[in-house]
Amino acid sequence: MKYFLQRLAFYLFTAWAAITINFFIPRLIPGDPVMALINKNRGQIDSHAIASLYILFGLNKHQSLWDQYTAYLAKLAHGDLGISFSNFPTPVSTILANALPWTICLAGAATIISFALGTFLGVLSGWLRGSRLDFVLPVTTFISSIPAFWLGLLTVATVIAVGSTFPVSGGYDPGLIPHADTTFIGSAIEHSWLPLGMLVITTMSGWILSMRNMMVTVGSEDYITVAQAKGLSDRRVMFSYAARNALLPNVSGFSLAIGQILGSTVLVEIVFNYPGIGYEMLQAVGSTDYPLMQGVFLCITLAVLVANLLADIAYLILDPRTRKEG
Repeated sequence: MKYFLQRLAFYLFTAWAAITINFFIPRLIPGDPVMALINKNRGQIDSHAIASLYILFGLNKHQSLWDQYTAYLAKLAHGDLGISFSNFPTPVSTILANALPWTICLAGAATIISFALGTFLGVLSGWLRGSRLDFVLPVTTFISSIPAFWLGLLTVATVIAVGSTFPVSGGYDPGLIPHADTTFIGSAIEHSWLPLGMLVITTMSGWILSMRNMMVTVGSEDYITVAQAKGLSDRRVMFSYAARNALLPNVSGFSLAIGQILGSTVLVEIVFNYPGIGYEMLQAVGSTDYPLMQGVFLCITLAVLVANLLADIAYLILDPRTRKEG
C-alpha cells in the first residue's frame, strides 16, 4: 500500500508539472490569436470587443501571467478547458469529445492487435528458435525503425500512384453523418485500415522481441523439462507452461504501450487526415489556438500518466517482490 501511495503521489506531482508546462509553452509561441480571429472574421467582430475577447480567452493584457495561470487552474478544476479560437464559439471540451472516440478506437485497436499478434509470433519464434520463423524478427525490427508517419506518407503515395480507390484520407465517406448504423460503421472501418496497419506493423516488433527472449529463457527451466518428460504434447507445453509464464513481463508492459503508441497515433492521424486529436492538434497549432492546444496536450499527458500508473499497479500485482520493503 505504501508503494502504491508513493507512486500515486509521484504521478500527481508529474501531472501538475505537465499542466504547468502545458499552460506556459503555448504562450511562448509568436502570434496573437485574438487578432488572428478578428482578421479571420473581418466585418463580423466589432473592434470595441477586442478587450472582451482577451478576457474571454484568458489572455487579459491587464492580468499578470501568474493571474492567468491561477485562473486557468481554477477553470481546469471545474472541467472548463476554455473556448476554441479557431472554432469560436465552440468549447474545447466539445471538440475533444468529438475527436477522442476516433483516437481511442484507433490507438486501442492498434495496441490490442499489435500485442496479440506480436506476442503470438514471439511465442512461436522463441519456442521454434533456429527455424524460418526467426526471419520474422529482423524484418519487423527493420519496419519498426521507420517512423509510422513516414511509412504512412509512403503508403499514401503508393496508393495514389497505382490509382486505387482505397480511402487514404478522412474517417468516413463524405456526405455521411456520424451515426451508429451499418453504413457509417462500415465506412469508418474501411477508412481506418491504413492508419491502423501503419501503427500495428511499426509497434509489433517490440512484442515479438521481448516474448521471444522470455520464451528462450523459460524454455531452459526445470518445470519445462519435467512437463516434457511427463509426455505432454509439445503444443501444450509451449502454450500452457512456457508461454503462460513468459507472458508476465508483456502483460505488465501492455499499459506502457498505450502511452507510447498514442504519440505515433497523433502523427498518423495528421498524415491520413483522420478526425482524431492529432488532426485537431494540427489545426490548433496552425491557428495559434491556445485552449485547443492545451486541451489536446492535456489529454495526451494524462493518457501517458494513467498508462504508466496502470503499469506500476500491474507490476505490484504480478511481482510480489515490489510489495516488499527494503
